[in-house]
Amino acid sequence: MSVRSTAKRLASAVTAASLSLALLMPAGPAFADAGFRQWVASFRATAVQSGVSGALYDQAFKNINDIDPVVLEKARTQPEFTAPAWDYFDNRVHDQSVAVGQQMARKWKPWLDRIEARFGVDRNILLAIWSMESNYGEILKRDDIMRNVIRSLATLGYADPRRSKFARTQLIAALKILQRGDIDESHLSGSWAGAMGHTQFIPTSYQAYAVDMDGNGKRDIWNSIPDALATAANLLRKNGWQAGKTWGYEVTLPAGKLPGGSKTLAQWQALGVARANGKPFKNGSDKATLKVPDGRGGPAFLMIKNFSVIKAYNNADKYALAVGLLADEIAGYGGLVQDWKRPFTKLTFEERQELQQRLSEHGYYDGKFDGKIGDGSKAAILAFQAKTGLTQDGYPSMEVLKWLRQK
Repeated sequence: MSVRSTAKRLASAVTAASLSLALLMPAGPAFADAGFRQWVASFRATAVQSGVSGALYDQAFKNINDIDPVVLEKARTQPEFTAPAWDYFDNRVHDQSVAVGQQMARKWKPWLDRIEARFGVDRNILLAIWSMESNYGEILKRDDIMRNVIRSLATLGYADPRRSKFARTQLIAALKILQRGDIDESHLSGSWAGAMGHTQFIPTSYQAYAVDMDGNGKRDIWNSIPDALATAANLLRKNGWQAGKTWGYEVTLPAGKLPGGSKTLAQWQALGVARANGKPFKNGSDKATLKVPDGRGGPAFLMIKNFSVIKAYNNADKYALAVGLLADEIAGYGGLVQDWKRPFTKLTFEERQELQQRLSEHGYYDGKFDGKIGDGSKAAILAFQAKTGLTQDGYPSMEVLKWLRQK
């Protein structure tokens, strides 16, 4: 079972019907709160039948009297679009994520040595997952992102029919985590959809894979970096990670059409496919599948077994590829030979922060200067482009930054 693929489906776009229960209620918080409290009281029997102590249940809900409106808003506004390849990767694989990953590799080397020896999973893959999931733990410090897991899942279980089955299952699992004593209710925090800790495990996946690596008797993925990274390693190992092997290779393609399907690296080489860096493939008998996520004009890859294992974490090709590419850069192997088909001049991470800051100074942007170009940054860029007569594309380009520097 994947950590976040179910949560990813959970986070799919919601129709108006998803909030029908709330919409059918008469106006006024007193009625809504009473309805929620009644649901909490009735769900107690289900939790107890599933092995949760009644006393534990009561303690977990002691200070939870109403739904979390932020959770429902997050559920309602999940994006329906698919970002272009360059957009997805630029926000995840960049100079800062690499530099911090290398810093963390040095800082946690003794523990990474032990985790790698125990589970056989490449440390750089674990560091890349940590970056992808929580920005090396930085999101755990943000009150605008972190929510009370019990309240979040109860909110979805009560007020979101589309997600209620998933949320109720996860709620019982979260209560059992409290019951085991790995964390107390005041520190059981997670994303709006219940993904928890440095490596963002949903409760059922936590139950399946959590590891007490530091030996203190608790499987604490919220506060213990060794526990969090070992838990990620345990998931990958149990899903078939092949120790000592990579995730895949960037390749160059010959002219003409290539057959689909899985072939050995030796067979792909015979068809004219070669490593982009000019080096030989390490194990010619490994089976591989060709992927061209940005079309023929962008980078191409041969993906081997470990690529599909990474997808046990999040069942999306872009996610697994971002983990692999970031891991390679953290390890010092360098970036892509063939870049993405980006229709503008790329900015560094610091330049993207500068772009956001300058847009803010001119009244176009009111978000964080985090270097991540999301909907708010794109809207600000579009507004600036419209005001100055530039082509309105919303791209975080050097061209836009130069205009801003002149203002």
